[in-house]
Amino acid sequence: MAAFNSPPRVNVLGVGISVLNLDSAVETLASALASGQRGYVTITGVHGVIESQNDPELRRIHNTSLLSTPDGMPLVWMGKLAGHRSMDRVYGPDLMERLMTWSQTSGATHYFYGGAPGVAEELKVKLEDRFPGIRIVGTSTPPFRPLTPEELVRLSAEVAELQPDFFWVGLSTPKQERFMAAHQGLLDAKIMVGVGAAFDFHSGRIAQAPRWIQRSGFEWLFRLSKDFKRLWPRYSRIVPLFLFKAAGQLSGLRRYSLE
Repeated sequence: MAAFNSPPRVNVLGVGISVLNLDSAVETLASALASGQRGYVTITGVHGVIESQNDPELRRIHNTSLLSTPDGMPLVWMGKLAGHRSMDRVYGPDLMERLMTWSQTSGATHYFYGGAPGVAEELKVKLEDRFPGIRIVGTSTPPFRPLTPEELVRLSAEVAELQPDFFWVGLSTPKQERFMAAHQGLLDAKIMVGVGAAFDFHSGRIAQAPRWIQRSGFEWLFRLSKDFKRLWPRYSRIVPLFLFKAAGQLSGLRRYSLE
């Protein structure tokens, strides 16, 4: 069995972001499956980086992941400035699409966990229609609270029976990162991937930003325009804070450790 080689990471405010693009992310995850490597993948954007600043446990979760992909152009730009010219955005919905395409021939299996009631089931139907032959072996909609011991036993038994290659977690940041880190040894799934709103995007419940906006670094403005009341408190805090801290790191005035 071939050994799994983890890609290098670039330090973004103390969070190790994997040096990847979409092609290399798929290749790396295929390699992880082939080698028997298990773990979880955080799709990490500015929100996750800023939430990690005053939360050592969340920072540890990102830094000990199988991969922490650059979800967001600001993180890509930080990587390129550090000399990683091939680095590009690995956006959760795009990664899901690419792995579904790859799974049509590889036979990898998938389980969807998350979303509002009915979303995971809708997502299964939509993706099976778009990607004939993919194997989505199960879905589950969790409650909006931690699982009870009984619920965890039921989920663990179902996952142990199905043994999916990819266990997709559609919660929110940092809830999904904490869930994956806490349950990776309890659920018999090979690779867990936290993709946040990808469930809503691919099920058709929420519209994605146009591609040019996604590449501009201003996708947060598009999302803010669609859900101002909920997102304004978040973005009014994290955007200026990230810009301030990133300027400090890039100028050399502030150093961050990955420990």
